[in-house]
Amino acid sequence: MHRLRAVLAALTLGAPFAASAADITRIASSLEENDPFDLFIDVGFERTQNRAKIVREQLAPAGSGSSGRVDAAELWYKGVDARLNLELSVGLYRDLEFSFALPLVFSQNERWDFTSSSSPERSTITNNCINANGSVIPGCLSGAAPPSALFDVPQESFRGGLGNMRFGLAYAFFNQEKDETKPTWIVGLEYEAPTAKLRDAAADTTNSDNRGNIGDRVHKYQLYTAFSRRMGAAEPYFKAHYTIPVRGPGAYSNCAQAASNPDNLGAPANCFTGPWDRKETGINAPHQAGMLFGVELVPFNRPAKHQRFALDLRGIGNYVGSGRYYNELSAALRKLLTSEDYFQVGGRLGVTANASEAFQIRASGTFLYNTNHALTAEEPGRDVNGDGAVDLSQGSPELNPNFDWRYDLVSRRFRAVESTTFRFDLSATFSF
Repeated sequence: MHRLRAVLAALTLGAPFAASAADITRIASSLEENDPFDLFIDVGFERTQNRAKIVREQLAPAGSGSSGRVDAAELWYKGVDARLNLELSVGLYRDLEFSFALPLVFSQNERWDFTSSSSPERSTITNNCINANGSVIPGCLSGAAPPSALFDVPQESFRGGLGNMRFGLAYAFFNQEKDETKPTWIVGLEYEAPTAKLRDAAADTTNSDNRGNIGDRVHKYQLYTAFSRRMGAAEPYFKAHYTIPVRGPGAYSNCAQAASNPDNLGAPANCFTGPWDRKETGINAPHQAGMLFGVELVPFNRPAKHQRFALDLRGIGNYVGSGRYYNELSAALRKLLTSEDYFQVGGRLGVTANASEAFQIRASGTFLYNTNHALTAEEPGRDVNGDGAVDLSQGSPELNPNFDWRYDLVSRRFRAVESTTFRFDLSATFSF
């Protein structure tokens, strides 16, 4: 009872707790001879900032000496996600853990600004003379009619709310705390349920007082395995993971805005006809895979008092597959966009401090570089009649409704370059 009161008091004061092993292989275990019950309560603040230069493909001007396409710098993109992560992990049996997590997203803010080499007078975004179906706006090229901007620049978008709930099961086949001759080896499955309110890609989210929703209505299943081995003051570790997305009921489809004016789809009449059902026109979240490796160094350790200070050095590599989802331009163009696959490489530096057996606090910074990739890469259509070619003429049933001739066509596509991600985490763990 005394320990339980201490935990409740710490929670009331907003303080934290945790385990002494490398956090990557921490596991709650119950019904042990000397440890009948394990419970970890994690409370953490996370701020993630994404920055990218958005360029646009253009045909090289005649006489320029260049052939093919060139990239013209158009925009600077900045996205900031700030959230509070709440997680509970409980031991169900010996080295068998169940976890539950819920993020409270304070803000998902995005902003687009012209680069120094672009301006409203020169930008292809503001000086657009093409409709979504590929036709030319009458009188625009001659100057008799004004151009139709793809979207306003500068522009901001504001979203937030409760995120998706996450449930997990993990089992330690080996545990070094019990057998010094073996490393700690964990295998786990995490399920992210689509519980957040559905994000309407076409919604106007430029008003910070009326934030949009953040849910994608996608089930995500992550399989992972992790190893760690304590060797004196160092504990190297490794983790590999793979995430499988499954579209859930009520997932967003761009065809929900088929009747919008002006058109945001190249062939809205094809929505929900022929092969262009909700599945083919809706969200197609990317598969993701990754691995990380690192070492936890412990320069200060007093086991008798459960006091400990550790440095965490980590290398990270991730692969994000292609798919149609919410990317860096979705809120500006107000639709799901098809992105190319890309890699993320980087690392993390963190510190961990244990003040007692039941209290731990962690802080870390993560930096990732994202390789260049297209943000508007929708396929123009599909060969429906089997003649070996896609009929791209207006009114053709083979045209993909999502395809927009203004920016999905090769030589008009938008690309993200010089893209980076920085994340700061401050978290605490209560354990008993």
